[in-house]
Amino acid sequence: STRRTYHNQYKYIDGFEVEIRPRQLTSNRCKQKKQLKKEMKTSIILLSCLGAVSGFAPLPPNNVASTTSTSLDASVNTRGMWNNGNSFGKGQFRFYKSFDSWMSPFPEEDRQDFPELFTLPKGVYEVVMSKPLGIIFEEIEVGKGVYVLDLVEGGNAERMGAIQEFDVLVGITAIKVIGAKWERRLIPAKDLSFDTILGAIESNSEKWGCEDVVMQFVRPTDVEDMQAVEDHLTFFNPPGDSAWRTA
Repeated sequence: STRRTYHNQYKYIDGFEVEIRPRQLTSNRCKQKKQLKKEMKTSIILLSCLGAVSGFAPLPPNNVASTTSTSLDASVNTRGMWNNGNSFGKGQFRFYKSFDSWMSPFPEEDRQDFPELFTLPKGVYEVVMSKPLGIIFEEIEVGKGVYVLDLVEGGNAERMGAIQEFDVLVGITAIKVIGAKWERRLIPAKDLSFDTILGAIESNSEKWGCEDVVMQFVRPTDVEDMQAVEDHLTFFNPPGDSAWRTA
């Protein structure tokens, strides 16, 4: 299989050509990393086998997948989340800042009836970071999904302390522009290609009022209910008629 990894001889993930010296590993640390990678491999593969969830691709997609629905979607009205036509780029759902902020417009009735919708599933966490991120990603499969291979020593991710090696990227904010209007949304990233994820990261620029990048990760060893993770990602999946489904 083809390995595509961001490391010291590649262009940095935020689009800047920099030299990053690889961290010097002791013999014991090397052995520990190899053993941990072996143990985590099964968990990452199981996570990648979740039902396919397609999202907007900042780069033109080859095809447009149909949406899926969950029991929550059938009971909670999410149409207001998606701005089509003249409403694109307007309203409360035009700029994703954080999960809690995004969910705040929903009525209290929904919170009482579906509390699981308003909390991240076990094993999923969200980070808000400025660039450069300092994350080294590697593909899970060719053209599908990435996980954290390592963190740049002294970089933003390592200093934050939340992200760990082998965590899987499942959500990323991206910018969509139509004419003079634009939006920033969290899009499911589990099935996106390496290049598409790079494009999403780079689209979070000051030009569009972005001071940060918002990412959601899954820590495979902490997941208790894979269906809950899938339902969470499906909630953020654009409907078939959304502008976020087109190039």
